Amino acid sequence: MQESSSYLGQNYLVVDSSVVFEILELLRDEEQFDYCVDVTAAHYPKREKQFDLIWILYSFERNERLRIKTLLADGEAVRSTVSLWPTANWLEREVFDMFGIRFEGHPDLKRILLPEGWKGYPILQQDKEWVQINVGIESGQ
Repeated sequence: MQESSSYLGQNYLVVDSSVVFEILELLRDEEQFDYCVDVTAAHYPKREKQFDLIWILYSFERNERLRIKTLLADGEAVRSTVSLWPTANWLEREVFDMFGIRFEGHPDLKRILLPEGWKGYPILQQDKEWVQINVGIESGQ
């Protein structure tokens, strides 16, 4: 574990990406965090490890939420948590689609929101190109 803290009564842990799956599994099995509420990410392009990948977990038994965060470099993958919480399926797909973060072992890692062929950043250039090709007009961006 790299850091632990509490903000407004909500606890979070920052863990290294090499052990995040094992920590999440331990939290499910030993600490009764039996529900994965969300998997999301934040992008900080000027950092070496540009992405924060965040799991929001909930324990029904303890009526407690916990956030687990790991930092990832661009192109770095993590192990899928679908085997731990089936609710992670579409959540991981959304993170993959919006941020390009790959989840190794995911049962069906494919786009969920954006059209096939979407390249990503820079977003405004991608938007203009996609609108021109697929809609046949100039983008309003």
